[in-house]
Amino acid sequence: MKKKTIIFAGILLATSLSACSAPEVNISDKQNSATESISTEDSISTEDSISAEESLNTEEKSSTEENIGTEENNEEIADSNENSTEDTDEISAEEKVTYDNSAEYNAYVLSDKDALVGGTYTATGKDESAIEASGNVTATVTGTLINKASGDASSADDSSFKGVNSAVRVYGNAEVTLKDCTVLADADNATGVFAYDGGIINISDSTINVTGGGAGGVQVAGGGTLYGYNLTVTSASKAAIRSDRGGGIMVIDGGSYTSTGKNGCPAIYSTADITVKNAECISTNSRAVIIEGKNSVTLENCVLSGNDQSTKSGSVKANVLLYQSASGDAKEGTSIFDMTGGSITSESGAMFYCTNTASVINLKEAALNLSDDGTLLIVSEGRWGKEGKNGGKCTFNATSQILEGDIIVDSISSLEFNLSENSVYTGAISSEGSVTVNLESGSTWVLTGDSYISEFNGDIEDVQINGYTLYVNGKAFN
Repeated sequence: MKKKTIIFAGILLATSLSACSAPEVNISDKQNSATESISTEDSISTEDSISAEESLNTEEKSSTEENIGTEENNEEIADSNENSTEDTDEISAEEKVTYDNSAEYNAYVLSDKDALVGGTYTATGKDESAIEASGNVTATVTGTLINKASGDASSADDSSFKGVNSAVRVYGNAEVTLKDCTVLADADNATGVFAYDGGIINISDSTINVTGGGAGGVQVAGGGTLYGYNLTVTSASKAAIRSDRGGGIMVIDGGSYTSTGKNGCPAIYSTADITVKNAECISTNSRAVIIEGKNSVTLENCVLSGNDQSTKSGSVKANVLLYQSASGDAKEGTSIFDMTGGSITSESGAMFYCTNTASVINLKEAALNLSDDGTLLIVSEGRWGKEGKNGGKCTFNATSQILEGDIIVDSISSLEFNLSENSVYTGAISSEGSVTVNLESGSTWVLTGDSYISEFNGDIEDVQINGYTLYVNGKAFN
């Protein structure tokens, strides 16, 4: 049988049907839209299920590190799989497809049960998204090029807090599933993919490239939810993985996430409950992770790297920052960093820095690579909060963990340092504040210098002195 090619709403398939093309779409004239409802028999399934983790509904500030308020700074996929060469009239679910992006449409507002396949959707207007959904809408977008080519946001706050001007914006309890898409955002204050106000985004096997200023890669705010699987995200101004005021839920599994901007452009910026698994998260010119206020980042089997280039007066260079900006945009409470497996590399400054907030750092079987600075943890006052009352309060839990590097705690800060399940810490503790070390039997502390703490709980036989002195409450501990 002779094989023919069909273009159906922008998707190119190997079949015996005759070809048809899609008409141009205008937002104001949706009845002429090329986005036809595709039947269950002919549609390409775009639903990838990614399970959500437990949520913290929290807030973040969006202004840059150069502002005292907060720390953060203001390709189309060539998945060209060949069509099947088998001589058959039936299209199986496993048959490979190539998406046709040659059909070009204006920015588009999704309706309930819409199923866009292929095509290029471009937004050029101010405050305009290329793909948008709100209200009682459940829709799918597959193999589509989504381009926020121009048109800057009229308000940086509306962009950062509500997703106005994003390439993809889903809000007001709508749910959109995207697969095999390419998302481009070149305008200022144009985030790549943004879930807000009860909106739910499921996105997989897609590329997101944000080159404009003042915006990140994938983001939630105001109670939005985003599940991402196997994404390639790059961002030139703000975090590749990001949340803002009002927080939400974000679960990422697989892929690579790269931030290239300076001064508050980490790989991950959290004012939400963010979980990342099996992914590479890199910041080439900033901290790896920033957590503000009562929020969290949970990492499982990830490769994490940062290169803090902070230049603001009073800044402390560190790879992971846990802080409270005192701007009122993030709820006060405990910042949590949890990492199991994988590796974390600091190219500049300390590995961890806690200031003006309570924090918990949990590490289990993660490989830590310190910078030449050689500092593991700093707990101290900093640029944020009221002077004299803006120290840090940190609980550091190491489980089956190898640690090295010095720890510094200033006079208005405190640290509880817990080593368990055969953990080994090699380093010295310099403290003017309150420091408690709890050393579980089987774990070891190897001193690399005289150390000063307030309380020690454990067996002194598990402390290797190496010719140095451990002082507890100012007295040499034997």
